[in-house]
Amino acid sequence: MAPTRYAIIGAGLAGLTSAYEIHKADPEAVIHVFEAEDRIGGKLFTVAFESGPTDMGAEAYLALRSDATEFFVELGLADELVRPSAASSLVYTGGELKNLPAGGVMGIPSHSAPVAHLVSTETAARIDAEGDADPIDWQVGGDVSVGELVRERYGAEVVDRIVSSLLGGVYSCSADDLGVRATVPQLAEALDALAEAGEKVTLSAAVKRCESRRPPRDPGAAPVPVFAGFRGGYATAYEALAEKSGADIHLDAFVAAVTRDLRGFHISGPGVNVDGAYDRLILATPAPTTAALLKSIAPEASEALKSVKLASSAVVGMKFDSDAGLPDNSGVLVAISEPDVQTKAFTFSSKKWPHLGERGGALVRASFGRFGDDAIVRAEEDLLVDTALDDLARITGFDGREAGLAEIYVQRWFGGLPRYDAAHLATVDKVRAGIDDVHGLEVAGAWAGGVGVPAVISDAREAVARLIRLG
Repeated sequence: MAPTRYAIIGAGLAGLTSAYEIHKADPEAVIHVFEAEDRIGGKLFTVAFESGPTDMGAEAYLALRSDATEFFVELGLADELVRPSAASSLVYTGGELKNLPAGGVMGIPSHSAPVAHLVSTETAARIDAEGDADPIDWQVGGDVSVGELVRERYGAEVVDRIVSSLLGGVYSCSADDLGVRATVPQLAEALDALAEAGEKVTLSAAVKRCESRRPPRDPGAAPVPVFAGFRGGYATAYEALAEKSGADIHLDAFVAAVTRDLRGFHISGPGVNVDGAYDRLILATPAPTTAALLKSIAPEASEALKSVKLASSAVVGMKFDSDAGLPDNSGVLVAISEPDVQTKAFTFSSKKWPHLGERGGALVRASFGRFGDDAIVRAEEDLLVDTALDDLARITGFDGREAGLAEIYVQRWFGGLPRYDAAHLATVDKVRAGIDDVHGLEVAGAWAGGVGVPAVISDAREAVARLIRLG
């Protein structure tokens, strides 16, 4: 019997994980991965600073997701995993640096005490009185805008000064552009539970429910790090996946069209030089690309996927000769309401990660861009760097020019993340339903499985499992 032939479009984390999982389940399979760019890794990108490898895409993953750590251990990367320092993060609001609030859910508190230093006394009183307000008209299983919900119950200050800052750092969107269930699922589930139990549905009660489900922390135990990363950057992971996938990876291969006949799937496009049909196909590409490739083979899924919009962002990586004057924190989030700051966040990587601090000097990443505001992402490189340096000095007092700017790298992510709005999960369900009848076809990626490295890995593994079960 001839080996099963697999085509995977996209050599980012989803595509490479898919190839690895296929090879593990079927070592005889023929696996071809097609990547339009000249490198693998997708939105994971480690660049070679003179001081050492430095991530210009994601720099960490949620280590509380043990399945991701177990996956990396399986790849033989246990010794490469590193944990961040205990340095805390700050938020810049009202022209001042302040501590991020503890507790709550993505900055949404259950009472005013954790956020009292960030909001007015009127807003604090509103938060504490929310439980006595009329109940939320919550639809079990539905979704609404995070910003709309929090603004209605707690007021604009909580959204603009706290919640959008936290969500913007993850999703490159404001809270108003994101769905509760799509981005803060534990809160949506708590709201569901209140409604199903016939209890009064309020935001504070739902947040309290989330807080009560967290295991109590032993006061004498060392805190468990929430995040982890790689000593040599994410290239450690995506290169290991490529090496162990058994796949033939084609770079600069832009797949422009996919068709299907009785022999299987056929792909074509500039740089795609292969013969024969494929028995199985995985599209591990961004939503607009996936929609275009599904047009011929799953038109209803293609049409549904066109509604997914993308957010762009940019990262300016800066290595300084000295860190004198840089706050001893892991970074700063900037409130969306700050009028004179264009940077949305700074990561003080050399303070956050001990292995980077050992290199000496300071390594700082400045992040730009939110959904609907691509102008700053498209700005000239010199302007981005100058803006990052000016904002860094304004916020922290650290003069990067005086400290000695030794290295710079600017990375732009055009359409890097989907907008997980209140309709996103319903859209994903429509797409999955639309490909159910196309034998041998699967989709994977951040738009399908959710943001974050663990979610992308899990989604890709599940997609492969479904294909393997086809026999």
